[in-house]
Amino acid sequence: MNADILHVPGADLHYETRGTGPLLLISQSGEGDAGRSVDLVDRLVDEYTVITYDRRGLSRSTIHDPEAGVSVRQHADDVHRLLAHLTDQPVIMLGQSLGASIGLHLAVEHPEQIGLLIAHEPVSPWLLPEAERAEHRAELTELQNIYAEGGLPAAIGQVKRVLGITEDAEADLTPQPMTAQRQANFDFFIRRDFTAVVQDELDLSGCRTRILPATGRTTPQHVFDHRCAVELAKVLGTELVEFPGGHNGNTSHPRAYAARLREVLQGVS
Repeated sequence: MNADILHVPGADLHYETRGTGPLLLISQSGEGDAGRSVDLVDRLVDEYTVITYDRRGLSRSTIHDPEAGVSVRQHADDVHRLLAHLTDQPVIMLGQSLGASIGLHLAVEHPEQIGLLIAHEPVSPWLLPEAERAEHRAELTELQNIYAEGGLPAAIGQVKRVLGITEDAEADLTPQPMTAQRQANFDFFIRRDFTAVVQDELDLSGCRTRILPATGRTTPQHVFDHRCAVELAKVLGTELVEFPGGHNGNTSHPRAYAARLREVLQGVS
């Protein structure tokens, strides 16, 4: 594994590359940093050069002004600069949840960098009909209030409910304990990235990047991230691609998810 730091406006980004073959960028969901999807990456590096990174504000990626806000567009600009640093060729991007929302911005603003975006359940309320959009933005804001009053123990169950995160998982996964660092990542995710999601807007008209909307097989169909994937498919005039597991299938079912990802990528090559 190669690891390094890239200096971008207002932040320093930690990133890692592993494997050999075509470049595949994984933009992780939630509080996940470069190591969160290690079990999935392990099953892809024989065929792909996998890029993972810590979003600004998480783990080893620092923000110069700790009180500065962050936007989904800014996260996408970070990825744009990371890819420009690593290659002048378009890459495959697997975006999970917030990572998928980041990917949609990148697809619109820097289409030359993305050959294919798999957008797994983007947390993008702007994709939804107006009334539904307002409902789910309010839901995320209420989660921030719950966190502010009761901390992570009070909020974590609600986060799982709102995003439709299921408990089933494959056996023998790499342990991901709730360390102090992971708690700090959750703090940034809920306090800063939730606000970024609530405030986010994007116009997909004219987007020429190939995008595959994706959903988890066990994600409840009423939760907003599944609904965003459904609406994205409608906007693009395409079908949803289904992956094993739920909203976090890439971390809960990495073996099955990797197999399905290979199958999907072979089908579009």
